[in-house]
Amino acid sequence: MGQTREISCEGITKVYDGNKTALSSIDFAIPAHGIFAVIGRNGAGKTTLARILSTLLEPTSGKATIDGLDVMADANKLRERMAVVPQEGRTVAWMTPVQTVSAYLLWRGISYKESLKRAGEAVARVGLEDQADRLNRTLSGGMKRKVLVAMVLASDSEFIFLDEPSTGLDPISRQQLWRLLIELGKDRFVLLTTHYLEEAERVADRIGILNNGRLMAIGNMPELRGRLEHQYSLKVPAGLDLQVKVGETVDLENGQLQVLTTQDEALRISKNLIEAKAQFSVNPITLDDIFTYTVGSIDAEVREDKEADEE
Repeated sequence: MGQTREISCEGITKVYDGNKTALSSIDFAIPAHGIFAVIGRNGAGKTTLARILSTLLEPTSGKATIDGLDVMADANKLRERMAVVPQEGRTVAWMTPVQTVSAYLLWRGISYKESLKRAGEAVARVGLEDQADRLNRTLSGGMKRKVLVAMVLASDSEFIFLDEPSTGLDPISRQQLWRLLIELGKDRFVLLTTHYLEEAERVADRIGILNNGRLMAIGNMPELRGRLEHQYSLKVPAGLDLQVKVGETVDLENGQLQVLTTQDEALRISKNLIEAKAQFSVNPITLDDIFTYTVGSIDAEVREDKEADEE
């Protein structure tokens, strides 16, 4: 059997302008197949990590490899095997979706006839068959993002990097994109950055949580759920006397109180809340719960470290 291909980072650090640390000692190794979603707040370092791994940005220190090739030293070799939709990607105003995709494929060395065939198929797959021959400048922002996604769909790239591709898409188009991503992930590696936690939970095989440039957690959903001791979440308005016997409580930014607890304790509290005619929700923990717990806990650690340094 051949060796499993990997995407790896060893101590990847990026410092902008000599003082702003965007990434701090990122370490991980994951199989180079399936969908890897990177989530985090704005400024967490998602785009920086995507740009480094897609050979577009040099790290300040550390090493990153894809299938054994260094993203800096072997950048030209890797670029032949990857396709990228950057967050700031734009379509050419005076071209049509089909022309945009076919021109991209021609640039990659695909024949004119084949590029037109693939372009038409990819534009249809992203739901733009009725706009295939309209000028890009007449399309909505969400449609333009679809054109960019069609470009990588049409390529034969092994490694695909999508930086917040669903931004600007309506809910139906977003779900259509999710289906396409899942198909892509069956035989390619897709790195997806997103601030939609539901998107990451729905499509990703593995998820990395970034916060303030630090990798806080990485794994599949069962592994991430394992970070929390209790597997059920209740959310209630703050100020209620719940008398929690098992679990822990978290104050949420929206003014609610979250209780992480066991199934039996969630049932007991729910009965009391129903009798009190209080509004609440109860569910098995989701990625949103994991993210809030992980990032909130880390923020607290950072504050504590800072206060300790000041003392």
